[in-house]
Amino acid sequence: MNRIRGQTAVITGATAGIGEACARTLGEAGVHVVLIGRRRDRLEALAAEVATDNGTRALPYQLDVRDRAGVTDFIAWLDNEGLNVDILVNNAGLARGLDAVQDGDHDDWDEMIDTNIKGLLNMTRAILPGMIARDSGHVVNIGSIAGHWVYPNGGVYCATKYAVRALTEGANVDLVGTKVRMSSVDPGLAETEFSVVRFRGDEDRARTVYEGTQPLVAEDIADAVHYVVNTARHVNVLHLVMMPTVQRSPYVLAREPAGGSED
Repeated sequence: MNRIRGQTAVITGATAGIGEACARTLGEAGVHVVLIGRRRDRLEALAAEVATDNGTRALPYQLDVRDRAGVTDFIAWLDNEGLNVDILVNNAGLARGLDAVQDGDHDDWDEMIDTNIKGLLNMTRAILPGMIARDSGHVVNIGSIAGHWVYPNGGVYCATKYAVRALTEGANVDLVGTKVRMSSVDPGLAETEFSVVRFRGDEDRARTVYEGTQPLVAEDIADAVHYVVNTARHVNVLHLVMMPTVQRSPYVLAREPAGGSED
């Protein structure tokens, strides 16, 4: 059953990876999508593709979610377009570096905290009141298993994803008595641009993260987002934790030996 056809979704971080996959998946389900990101050329190309392929309305909007004034301008733009937001996918986020806390870089920390926590809050604070006024809407935060279990040299990134988890749970308490829902989708090992960004464009180093495994891909996570937002209105998925079959915890991962299996 398609419960979301004709709704409008705002997707942050839509220029690549999970956000891009969510745009395609929701567009295929008949959802009108507003695509937010920092790279205008990618946004415009994706919007043209989604609108052409799926017959839905797809609108690009260049925005850095860390820019609070820019988020305010975006809400004014939505009002001018006559758009009410039914679904917000808070996907924009990143990791920087892989250092112990005592060796960490303050600039890396600021970028992660400002994007993963403050950016999510900026968007949520701007859009949630309209959902509450209409007594309808669904916010999906893209978290991580890093918000459930910490791992070595990832303390600050994990802290930001623990914050996403806490904000999801806290907002749900605040929303009790309304029909507005908030969920998180928390993936494990997933091959997107994530590691390339973490290692500042070092693609060789990024590839080593996934060697010998079959990780999740962006489309798997988009499928999970689609499931969450398509549930009946009396159902609220608080956290959906997902990992590839080769991974059973952050610390247990099956890798094929170099060169692959002998079978």
